[in-house]
Amino acid sequence: MSDIKKAPEGITANKTLDAKGLSCPMPLLRTKKEIEKIKAGEILEVLGTDPGSRNDIPGWCARSGHEYLGEKEDAGFIRFYVKKK
Repeated sequence: MSDIKKAPEGITANKTLDAKGLSCPMPLLRTKKEIEKIKAGEILEVLGTDPGSRNDIPGWCARSGHEYLGEKEDAGFIRFYVKKK
């Protein structure tokens, strides 16, 4: 049984961060910086190839109070969705 949270169908992001090709901790550091550029209630989409982000991004959301909406697998990368609180 997988514990990966799948993003809802039809989700629309307000801003996209391309973190493909970056390895830990850069995707998370860039996510922290980008979340500051959007308004509360808006959604940040993070495109990443680092498998560690599957733990890092949801864990950071739990600690920081932002809502982790889930992820979607794409061709060669993963889309992570974070709703700013």
